[in-house]
Amino acid sequence: MLRYLRWVALGSCGIVALLSCADGGRATHDMLAADGRVGLVVLNPGHYHAALVQKTMYEQVDPTVHVYAPDGPEVREYLGRIDGFNRRPEHPTSWRRQVYVGPDYLEKMLAQRAGHVVVLSGNNQKKTEYIMAAIDGGFNVFSDKPMCIDAAGFDVLERAFATARERGLLLYDIMTERYNTLRVLQKRLVLNEDVFGELQPGTPDDPSIVTESVHHFFKYVSGRPLRRPTWYFDTAQQGQGLVDVTTHLIDLVMWTCFPAEPIEFRNDVVVLHAERRPTLLTRQQYAKVTGATDFPDFLKGKLNDEGVLPYYSNGEMIYAVKGVHVKLAVTWNFEAPPGAGDTHYSLYRGSRAWIVIRQGKEQDYRPQLYVEPAGGVDPDELRSALRKALAGLENEYPGLSLRFWKHGWQVSVPEAHFIGHEAHFRKVTERYLRYLSAGKLPQWEVDYMLAKYHITTRALQMAMGPGGDE
Repeated sequence: MLRYLRWVALGSCGIVALLSCADGGRATHDMLAADGRVGLVVLNPGHYHAALVQKTMYEQVDPTVHVYAPDGPEVREYLGRIDGFNRRPEHPTSWRRQVYVGPDYLEKMLAQRAGHVVVLSGNNQKKTEYIMAAIDGGFNVFSDKPMCIDAAGFDVLERAFATARERGLLLYDIMTERYNTLRVLQKRLVLNEDVFGELQPGTPDDPSIVTESVHHFFKYVSGRPLRRPTWYFDTAQQGQGLVDVTTHLIDLVMWTCFPAEPIEFRNDVVVLHAERRPTLLTRQQYAKVTGATDFPDFLKGKLNDEGVLPYYSNGEMIYAVKGVHVKLAVTWNFEAPPGAGDTHYSLYRGSRAWIVIRQGKEQDYRPQLYVEPAGGVDPDELRSALRKALAGLENEYPGLSLRFWKHGWQVSVPEAHFIGHEAHFRKVTERYLRYLSAGKLPQWEVDYMLAKYHITTRALQMAMGPGGDE
């Protein structure tokens, strides 16, 4: 019997041949290939974000992608999504896959060295190990969030960044929310002193920045029901809510308020408060979202007396960056009500105005951007400054307009400016490719990542308290 197997996809038709893997991989291990193109390596793709990186083609990327994974439903789900992209009637992709499936997939990836960039999106328990192994192996890394899920993982991540710097490698996480149109416009208005004024420091009890998000375990992606891996609901493997989606929220705060500024997490960041709470998941819900008929053995010991799984996916934290106080909160429900979906709330308080994104029932669950006068500010003066600011954005975002709202104004954004969450993966991938072409990351990007994962892992420690048991 063969000790391992390899599947090789032939062209874009998705035909897969089963071959013995006696041949070695390409030894192209520089930053870029001789023709300037990037070779992607996808390692153990257990989350659908791995496939979304490949939803479109990139001129700079070799269409042959090397995949290394253990056998199982996760790699098959990933391959199925890539096949779907290749076969879709409009703008099909043309990815070719060379897929190694076997228990020694990590060792095989490191030995074959068949690419330049390792794409990571899957089991978070293993992700920091994968990052360190890839960096030690001389690969650049393009990683889904979170890069680490606990304090021990953060220590490893620090070493990975230090090694990457020494070896001239690029380690970067996939922060898609920077490409959300309303987030971009919110940032532009926050940085406009005539509109926003000065960012207020706030206090722990009255933070100047509040950002909250609500997510759902069961939803549709690319028109298909999302199938979560069975391990997704084990916090030892996926991580708790405080260290997952919060990464996006923390990144947005730094990106909005301290653009391209250095942030030294040991001196500039203080975590002040954190707490967590579970979402209760029934056996029927677990089956619906994973396809498993029952909870696996590694979860049965965590069930409560009613046979329900308390999954610590929710939490909130208060922290300060450079003296500015921030409150973050994240909530996971099983499924959104009809007509609704994931929602976000984001408030930045300035001396002249509050810039707010709301996405509740009043907004028909569609995100909307608002500007509200701060106390003591003349509304007419603020409206004039706001109109001038929108006129300055006309070349980039034509058609922006103001509507009166009960607390100020809504910035009306034409639908043509919204590209959707899945399209954001192309944007962030293109950004990473530009960094690769330049041969380095800006230092502020590294600062943001270290500060972000320091905050999440420190908040988790604080919320769990002494002993750290669930």
